[in-house]
Amino acid sequence: MKIKNQNRIPSKYVLLILIVVCGILMGAEQLTGGKGPLSFVANYTIIPMQKGIGYIGRWTGDMKDNFKTLDDLKKENEELQSKLDDMTIDNTRLRQEQYELERLQELYKLDQNYADYKKVAAHVIASSGSNWFSTFTIDKGSNDGIKVDMNVLAGSGLAGIVTEVGPDYAQVRSIIDDESNVSGMTLSTSDLCMVSGDLKLMSDGRIRFEKLPNNDHKIEVGEQVVTSHISSKYLQGLFIGYISEIEVDSNNLTRSGYITPAVDFSNIQEVLVITSTKEDLTQNSSDSKGE
Repeated sequence: MKIKNQNRIPSKYVLLILIVVCGILMGAEQLTGGKGPLSFVANYTIIPMQKGIGYIGRWTGDMKDNFKTLDDLKKENEELQSKLDDMTIDNTRLRQEQYELERLQELYKLDQNYADYKKVAAHVIASSGSNWFSTFTIDKGSNDGIKVDMNVLAGSGLAGIVTEVGPDYAQVRSIIDDESNVSGMTLSTSDLCMVSGDLKLMSDGRIRFEKLPNNDHKIEVGEQVVTSHISSKYLQGLFIGYISEIEVDSNNLTRSGYITPAVDFSNIQEVLVITSTKEDLTQNSSDSKGE
C-alpha cells in the first residue's frame, strides 16, 4: 500500500508564489532604476548569450565575406593565369619567329654567296637519328626538280650531296658521313687534298683532310678549304671549312690535319639545293665548246 506524500504543495500555490516573486522582483527593478536583481541575473545569463549570438552572427557574416573574397581572388587568379598563358604563347611564338628570321637571313646570305647557281630551298624533315646530321631527308623531290648528285648547302657552305630522290622528298648524305669523300682545295694556294667524313671526329667539331702536298706553299691554321675543280660530283668553290690543325706526314711528301666545317651538323633545319649537277655543268660546257 502506497503512502501519499502529505508535504506536497498544490500546484496553484506554487504558481501563486512565482507570480508574487516576479511582482516583487519587477517592483524592485523599477525602484532601483534598472539595477535590481533582474538586471543582475540578466548580466550573467541573457547578455552573455546575446553577445555569443552576436559573435556567431558576425563570424558567419565574416565567413560569408571571406568566401566571396576567395571566389573573387580565384576568378582574378584564373584571369591572370590565362593572360600569363597567352603572353607565354605569344613570347614563344615571337622567339620562334625571331629564330626563323635569323635562319632565313643566313640562308639568304648563303644564297647570295653562290648567286651564280640556281637553287631550291628545302626544310629538313628527318635525320639519321644520331646526334649528328650524317644523313637527312628534305621535303623537296623530283617534282621540284631535285636529282641525285645535286649539291646541298647549309650554314655557311657545303652540307652534302643528294643520294636518293622521291616525288616529294630527297635523301642527303652529309660530308661528315663515314662514306663521304670530297676533293678539296686550299683557297690561297689551290693545293688539292681529300676531305673525308668521320663521325667519331664530329664530337670534337671537326673533319679530317689528307694528301695535301708538302711543297713550298705555306699553309697555316685558319686556311679556307673549298671543293676543287677535279671533283667528279661536287661543284667547284663550295666552302667546306677552316683548317684547324696541320702536320707533315711520315712520308714527308704530304700533309694532313683537321678542318672545322662551315656547317653546324648538330642542327640543320633549312638547306639550299643547287639544281645543277657537276655532270650537267660539264655537259653544258662541252656542248658550248662543240658549237
